Formats: sequence, structure tokens, C-alpha cells
Amino acid sequence: MVSLRRTRPRLLTAAALVLGASLALSACSSSGGGAQDTGAAKVSRKASTSPYQGTVLSKNFEKPDLVLDDTSGQPYDLRARTAGRTVLLFFGYTSCPDVCPTTMGDIGVAMSKLTPEQRAKLAVVFVSTDPERDTPQVLRTWLDSMGKDFVGMTGDLAKVKAAAKPLGILVEDPVVDAKGAVTSTHGAQVLAFLPGDDRAHLLYMAGTSIDVYRHDLELMANGVAV
Repeated sequence: MVSLRRTRPRLLTAAALVLGASLALSACSSSGGGAQDTGAAKVSRKASTSPYQGTVLSKNFEKPDLVLDDTSGQPYDLRARTAGRTVLLFFGYTSCPDVCPTTMGDIGVAMSKLTPEQRAKLAVVFVSTDPERDTPQVLRTWLDSMGKDFVGMTGDLAKVKAAAKPLGILVEDPVVDAKGAVTSTHGAQVLAFLPGDDRAHLLYMAGTSIDVYRHDLELMANGVAV
């Protein structure tokens, strides 16, 4: 079984340079292990002009028009409920043994190092790619171990896939093997949507450190421009 390869945002030497490499995908299995494939979105990095350590996107993606159930079982309109706030958006599933809990856990630790005032300006949203198993209650219990203020969204997988696709994030249908192990292949990147225009300006790949998240989240909370 091929293990999941952790990758970090690449620092490019010129603002106009576009990455030829595609964004990583994570194939997470509830029985362990993983694999990697490629996506289709292209990103670029301002080497010296941006104060952020994450990858600066060459295309600013629109926030998905997505309405699913939140962890209380009520409809959650992503655009309406997060308008004017910085949003970190991640697609994954709770039985993932590696990249999902690691990514969300690292963001949670970084968030805990901010002041309450700073945290109030940020929203961390996790969209399930395995809604059949990720019920609102399951999702809430899982998220509470990382951040009690984290938003969980679960529901129609077709809507999830449609919302992820324009962002360059591929989400595939979960596969259950003969032993009951679930594999859900999904993009492993976190997108940061900024409040000025509610569009994604920054990207963080699997393996991004707590220090990088803390550094950039502080800038976002303080309204520092990309």
C-alpha cells in the first residue's frame, strides 16, 4: 500500500510563475494507509511581496454556493452564514485515519493560540465527503476534539462534489471494501476565503505546519492584505 506523501506549499521565485504541478489528492481509508493522485487547479506564489506563508492563488475562487445540514441538523448556507468573515474551508471525512484529523487538528492548535477576539473573526468549515456515515452527531463529536467552534457541513454528496469542482478540488464517491473499510478520495488542500470579497486567496496543502497556520491566521484576523 502506498503511503500518503505530505507536501508543503512551494515558494516560487516570481509572482507570475504558475505551478505546473497539480494539487494533491488524498485517498484516505478507515483501515489506514492512503495514496496520492493529481488535481487540475493551478496556483502561483508571490515570493517576496506577500506577508503570508501560504500559497497565494493566481485565481481567486468564488466561495461555493452550498447549503447542507450543520451539526445541529439545521440547514447551513455557507455564503450567507460566513459573509464578511475569513473562512478556512476543507473537504474530508471523519473516518479518515491521516490527513483529515491531522489537518483539522493542526488548525485547531493554531486557532487556540489566537486571542478570543481574533478567533471570532475566523470561521473553520469542514465539509464531509462521506455524508452517509458522517451524520451531524458523528461530525460534531469528531470536530469537538479539534475545535468546538468549527463548523461541520454534511448532506447531499452531489452538492458537495459540485461545490468542490470549481475550486479545483476533486471529490469522489466513497468506496467500501469487503471488510467494511471506507476510502474517500478528496482534495487535501485548505482554502482561505478573505472577507473583502468572499473569495479564496490562499491555499494550504497537507503537511502545513501549525506555525504557518498560526502566522497566517493572525494576519487574517488582523485584516492584513495578501
